[in-house]
Amino acid sequence: MPEHQPAAANVRADCLAALGSDAGRFAPLAGQRILVTGGTGFVGTWLAWLVSVLNDDFGLGIELQLLSPHAREFAERVPELAGRPDIETIERDVRDLGVLASDVGYVIHAAGSPDSRVHASDPLRTLSIIADGARAVLEAVSEQPDIRSVLMVSSGLVYGNQPLDLERISESHRGGPEWNTIAAVYAESKRYAETVSAAYVSQYKLPVVTARPFAFIGPYQLLDKPWAVNNFLRDAIHGGPVRILGSADTVRSYMYPSDMAVWLLAILTDGVPGTAYNVGSPDGVTLRQLADAIVSRFETPPDIVCRPVGDQKPSRFVPDVARAQGLGLELTVGLDEALARSISWHAARTGA
Repeated sequence: MPEHQPAAANVRADCLAALGSDAGRFAPLAGQRILVTGGTGFVGTWLAWLVSVLNDDFGLGIELQLLSPHAREFAERVPELAGRPDIETIERDVRDLGVLASDVGYVIHAAGSPDSRVHASDPLRTLSIIADGARAVLEAVSEQPDIRSVLMVSSGLVYGNQPLDLERISESHRGGPEWNTIAAVYAESKRYAETVSAAYVSQYKLPVVTARPFAFIGPYQLLDKPWAVNNFLRDAIHGGPVRILGSADTVRSYMYPSDMAVWLLAILTDGVPGTAYNVGSPDGVTLRQLADAIVSRFETPPDIVCRPVGDQKPSRFVPDVARAQGLGLELTVGLDEALARSISWHAARTGA
């Protein structure tokens, strides 16, 4: 196992490293108030860390509002940021957003859980939070004349199944999920939210830009989530075996969340209204390669067990990020380092 270091110090250092010498690009946010819906989740937590660094180390004086029906849990999950005067939590459902404060200049709509178990167990609520939440946000923004930019956080799942012979999927791909299954609830509601955004951009000339996130791994992403990389890390930390369920040839890519936070904030400030940007790593890896990379981080590597599930075929989910790179964005953390940092963080939090 890697040597343990204070988890908070690591996360803060991660944000500083991801900013590098590029913090000046966020000068337009100086003195601004940013509202983040779904603000106490994975995305909002990393944005909060990034904003705290921009304020503490670069003096931007950003005020951040994190809106969530679970806002009170934020202090328990991220005690290092609790009580900061520049971060305010608001206990409210995004669908009841109402009127924005007059000094809100930027909005990031990130409400809606990506957890497929939630989608299956409560599909109507999943649809409503994403679809009706988008309407509530855009309606509130349409009545706020001083809004500078709105970021709609969509999903790479809007493309549907990526063709296996397509190395990376770009924003111009015209695919789509199978809409008549329960598995499509999340992706279809995100597609609808993007269409609503396009309508508001057209009718009200709102400055709305879209981010389509892919897959991530890093601190604050809990190991009980139903994604392969989280399960592999959990299995390995507990001594193994690491279980690959389904095809070991399935290809995914993983972005470290400090890069994610910088990219999202940069798309908010520099993205072209009416345009979508993929957010993720363009470097694909098979699940077998991923499992091998994880177990190699341990002094006694756990075993890897492949368990096929029916006749499940391999799939691919890797973004083309040329459009984001056109904004000057690059990855600063590769997969090996992302895994090392993730293992270290979870070990420090659990005392393993």
